[in-house]
Amino acid sequence: MKNVTDSFVSLGHWPSAGSFGFNTDILATNPINLSVVLGVLIFFGKGVLSDLLDNRKQRILNTIRNSEELRGGAIEQLEKARSRLRKVETEAEQFRLNGYSEIEREKLTLINSTYKTLEQLENYKNETIQFEQQRAINQVRQRVFQQALRGALGTLNSCLNNELHLRTISANIGMLGTIKEITD
Repeated sequence: MKNVTDSFVSLGHWPSAGSFGFNTDILATNPINLSVVLGVLIFFGKGVLSDLLDNRKQRILNTIRNSEELRGGAIEQLEKARSRLRKVETEAEQFRLNGYSEIEREKLTLINSTYKTLEQLENYKNETIQFEQQRAINQVRQRVFQQALRGALGTLNSCLNNELHLRTISANIGMLGTIKEITD
């Protein structure tokens, strides 16, 4: 190391020699050559290296920006998808609840309608039975009345003679006259 420092110190004290020659001392010339090469590389290569690093830095920054934008877009799409999912789940739940309530409503309506129909059928049945009973009663009455009338006529015809027959007719005409006077 002392030799390297001595080489640099000796550069400052060059004698004003009149000749040009080769220095064969490897230890003295190698650090000088390296320092000259490094100095030239640093001086001339600094701009190129700086440009390469700036370009690389810009590409990295652009990639990060693009990644952030894509990430932001992905997050936004994810939030939209979650929002749509929540909305669809809410609508599905609403449809499910409405469907159940609609089914229950339809079920109750059908039960009520069936009950009313059965009630009407029961009423029609009872009315029909009552009508048929009344008709049967009327038919029995009519037959009893006809038989009673036939019997009465038979009895009257066998028991009545002309004189009694005329007196009955006169009495009936008198009763009709009295009824007519009362109504007038």
